[in-house]
Amino acid sequence: MSHEGIRIVSQDEARGEERPKLTGDAIRPAKVKVDKSGGTGVVIEWKDGHRSSWNFAWLRAACPCATCHEEREKEGRAPGLVKPKPASLLPMYEAPPRPVEVTPVGNYAVRFKWNDGHEAGLYSWDYLRNVCDAEAKKQGVAGA
Repeated sequence: MSHEGIRIVSQDEARGEERPKLTGDAIRPAKVKVDKSGGTGVVIEWKDGHRSSWNFAWLRAACPCATCHEEREKEGRAPGLVKPKPASLLPMYEAPPRPVEVTPVGNYAVRFKWNDGHEAGLYSWDYLRNVCDAEAKKQGVAGA
């Protein structure tokens, strides 16, 4: 059996919502601020003038590692959407997601070691800018 012509596609592409990926200065940060001690999140000013910001809870739920990505795809969740918790009588307290360590990876990404022990995701500048752009378009934010 031949697999020629078979191509794996994203959910957006399968739904016909493919959008062009940003490139060039749009995916090159001019300034990156990670507020680990204050716990507010990450702010990136891009070379094309765009400014993106994410809180740590959103970033943890948008982890780009293969395991997290596949789990989101299977459940139909977009990056940044938290997995729903099962209803229980006495919900257990969970500390909000925070990085215990933040490490630059070359000139192309940042890695977070999260307080839940997860550290497999490399958040590339390309990934961060494109999920920012996708979220802004979904919410109808012009120029976000």
